[in-house]
Amino acid sequence: MSSSNFDIGRFPILRTWPQVDDGKFPVKAFSSEVIEFGATATREGHDQLGVDLLLTSPTGQVIRKTMTPGSMGSDSWLVKHQLDDVGIWSYQISAYDDRFGTWLHDTEIKLEAGVDSELMLLEGSRLLREISKSSGKPDQKAFGAIDKLFADASIEPLMRFRRALELGLVDLARRNPSHHLETLSPRIEILCERVAAGSASWYEFFPRSEGAKKTGPDSWTSGNFKTAKASLKRVSEMGFEVLYLPPIHPIGKTHRKGPNNTLTATENDPGSPWAIGSEKGGHDTIHPDLGTEKDFKAFVAAANKLGIEVALDLALQASPDHPWVTQHPNWFKQLADGSIAYAENPPKKYQDIYPIYFDDDPEGIRAEVLSILKKWIGLGVRIFRVDNPHTKPANFWQKLIAEIQDFDSSVIFLAEAFTRPAMMAALGKVGFQQSYTYFTWRNNKSELEDYLRELSQVSADYFRPNLWVNTPDILTSYLQFGGHPAFKIRATIAATAGASWGMYAGYELYEAVARPGAEEAIDNEKFEIKFRDFEGAADRDKSLAPRIALLNQIRRQNPAIRQLRNLILHDSEDPEILVYSKSLEAEFNQGTPNTVIVVVNTDPRSVRETMVLIDLEKLNLPEAFMVEDMITGKRFEWGARNYVKLDSFDEPAHILRVIP
Repeated sequence: MSSSNFDIGRFPILRTWPQVDDGKFPVKAFSSEVIEFGATATREGHDQLGVDLLLTSPTGQVIRKTMTPGSMGSDSWLVKHQLDDVGIWSYQISAYDDRFGTWLHDTEIKLEAGVDSELMLLEGSRLLREISKSSGKPDQKAFGAIDKLFADASIEPLMRFRRALELGLVDLARRNPSHHLETLSPRIEILCERVAAGSASWYEFFPRSEGAKKTGPDSWTSGNFKTAKASLKRVSEMGFEVLYLPPIHPIGKTHRKGPNNTLTATENDPGSPWAIGSEKGGHDTIHPDLGTEKDFKAFVAAANKLGIEVALDLALQASPDHPWVTQHPNWFKQLADGSIAYAENPPKKYQDIYPIYFDDDPEGIRAEVLSILKKWIGLGVRIFRVDNPHTKPANFWQKLIAEIQDFDSSVIFLAEAFTRPAMMAALGKVGFQQSYTYFTWRNNKSELEDYLRELSQVSADYFRPNLWVNTPDILTSYLQFGGHPAFKIRATIAATAGASWGMYAGYELYEAVARPGAEEAIDNEKFEIKFRDFEGAADRDKSLAPRIALLNQIRRQNPAIRQLRNLILHDSEDPEILVYSKSLEAEFNQGTPNTVIVVVNTDPRSVRETMVLIDLEKLNLPEAFMVEDMITGKRFEWGARNYVKLDSFDEPAHILRVIP
């Protein structure tokens, strides 16, 4: 009795990659991304095996690329391809009897040894005549000339063979392949989305703080979309491509939180934007203090003119004053005493927020959210940052995102999911284009190496990381106590190690004071309007904005950095000097190779000297090559071993471009 119903085929193709859960979910990719395709394929005996990638584009074009053997004895086969068209791609692996390769290999050996010389040429003539039947007329003529040469007994067999090679025999045969006894692997789908789905730089600010004016000791006039429009220049000058706005909807008054998440709020306290909903409206409404829909459209248009996309927060929760509470009471969890459960994330409590209960009317909730999203899409929004998606059913997101993609395939969802790895993976698989990560809590060299390896090599097929250095909720001990160097170090790594990165306003001002007992900034902007003197800090040379602008400029000028799967970790002789590289071969970068090597001192309180060890073979570099430090403009000759000295208090990093 057979133990399997799987037909292994004439030539076993045991594994193919990339793929996600045996093809249950499509592989993630974005336009311009370079993907390495691989397979484990083998055959009996010693004859040559041919292995090709068959890639079908969204338009139905089939691209066949020859795969090359991987490490010796592994039976692995590899080839890279850069996806361009947005849409559904698919691929299969083709394994076949490479009769020409077998003949070529055997003939070279036997002719050199003077064994079966005439027979090998006779075999070659028969094979070439068969191959030529399906070739074009010019190649048929070339095949005929070589056939005639092989039959010329006046020339020594080895000389005939060498002349045939000089006439381009190998290229001729490879140009007209014979896929004898072809075996095909199962088809795997790849979802290729627009560039911003996989590679972008993000910035977050609260519109109510931008241009706000203080009118008394404890009162403010809120900023709005008109005043925030002036702040777009600051965002643009730092080189950011996406501006994320926290919820812009009416805020409830019941259980409104005061400064620093206190339970007592005054009439002057604006409340948390995540406590969505009041008598003024809910998720489809703009807070009156921020302006009108016309103002919002003008703000989006002004951002777009500067090359910035506006991302909105999608927080599926409600204040006790939200219209949903009375219109759809079954959308909320009723407790035994008749009250509605408020949100909790122990030890944090959110008395001003009711979570949504999805299991009583999932279709109704999804229809409502679909309508809300379509409204904001109609107002020019194509990116949504989703608050706490891990507290909602994964199948809700799978259906919702699929419906939105059918409506507008350019829409992008970023998951704000700091949760268990399995749930973060599930959210990526069901459709979220990007996700927040554990990057903020990975700070030393060892932690970073392990995590960057995971993000670039283990989970990249389904999980696109966005490396945020801070959020309104996250101010790590590393930033609290690392001083200005810590901010520079974290931004440098985030901007160059991942394809996407982000920061929340105030990072460029080195905001490092935490609320006692919490890992978040004191006087948290979630609960109050905040004034920041960006211009004054710049005038006093107390701003990180120039460094941020430089990092985003380096990203724009070096497309290798904006890839995810190409990160390679190198080594150093110091436990806190992190070394990694990213590279694009010339064929994927308009004919010019692009290789960047990053060396960072991850200890913000030290000056370190060490030797950096570069794996030249992995980067296809010679023993000596020139690099330019894109931070300082200095040039050096580098090789496999290189001395570095990195002073965290001055300059903690090198970002080196290999000069072709």
